[in-house]
Amino acid sequence: MLWLLAHDSAPLVGGGSVGREVWRLYFHWYGVLAQGAFPAHDTRWQYPPGAGAVLMAPGLLPELTYFQAFVALALAADALIAVALVRAGCGRRRSLLGAALWTGGLPLLLHLPLARYDVQVTAFAVLSLLTLARFPRVGGVLGALGALVKVWPALVLLGMPRGRATRTAWTWATAAGAVSLEMFAVLFSDPLAFLREQGGRGVQIESLGGTALNLARHAGWPGTVRYRYGAMELTGPYVSAVGAVSVALTAVAFVLLVVWRLRARRWDEATPYDAALCAVLLFTVTSRVISPQYLVWLLGLAAVCLTSRVTGQRPVAVLVLAASALSTLAYPMSYGEVVAGTWTGCLLMLARNGLLAAAAVLSFVRLWRSTRAATVKTGPAAQPLAVSDRLQERAASGS
Repeated sequence: MLWLLAHDSAPLVGGGSVGREVWRLYFHWYGVLAQGAFPAHDTRWQYPPGAGAVLMAPGLLPELTYFQAFVALALAADALIAVALVRAGCGRRRSLLGAALWTGGLPLLLHLPLARYDVQVTAFAVLSLLTLARFPRVGGVLGALGALVKVWPALVLLGMPRGRATRTAWTWATAAGAVSLEMFAVLFSDPLAFLREQGGRGVQIESLGGTALNLARHAGWPGTVRYRYGAMELTGPYVSAVGAVSVALTAVAFVLLVVWRLRARRWDEATPYDAALCAVLLFTVTSRVISPQYLVWLLGLAAVCLTSRVTGQRPVAVLVLAASALSTLAYPMSYGEVVAGTWTGCLLMLARNGLLAAAAVLSFVRLWRSTRAATVKTGPAAQPLAVSDRLQERAASGS
């Protein structure tokens, strides 16, 4: 991955487009943030205030250039995740498959993970999930800090069983989030400016809706592709309707997750992991934007699931791996085809997004079935809710 990043200018791996994000855009934002303000009037700034802290972190390594320091920190986060997955995979009813998936799966995205800050965000989510059972306070704080960087890590708290430990984790997450937001408000101006730009985003060509519109171009749809809000978006008739459908599907996904949680009757050690992967998959495939770096999140969460031998998400992890490989073919290797809306570009995106949609549906079905039984039929790991609750409460007391 480092070798590819050093040869980023090669046409086959994007012609410099991958690394440019760091040394041009991130470094520009670093200069704005260093003056005590968020880039409030930059339409490309669509991230919670915690992202500012991550983008300023390379300044802690002054002996390196910004680009070098950013990559070094991305590698450190990658190593931290790998170590955490190895530790989590050792022991009874545990597996090293999670560490293997992360180590072997991340390079499927070529050098992209080292030139985006999604590995750092994924580190917050992975560490939160792996610490929630024993140290719910720490897990809650890590989830909140991750959510302040890119929102989605808040979903890792969704699958905790009912009980004192869950209340503890959510309470500490809320408190940590509130304190952190207050600190950003004191230290920086316009910490919530991202909300305005996020709401204005359209339909990116790599989303499910964008794939449908790109295919419609071959049937005579007169839309075009424009660079807006830091991404290639489709403009023309019916785009706003497609965007509205995406938002509606996200709402449906949220309702499904709420219904699942209300009706779930049994938790095992893998349920919080499985629920986190399922939730992020559902919100990813219904999004108006499915950037290739989103696959970093899914690889990290799938790896956490595979640290447990009782997870029901193994086939989902395989689909995520396949989607990662196809995502690389689309970006950066054939992005010109995707933007132009050629048959090659359309079919690549259709295959990648089809795999993600299938993974989301399969993940939810398997999560639903695994938590519906009220009693244990086989296996020592699948405990009734009451037993799981007591274990969680003991963990909360011990922390």
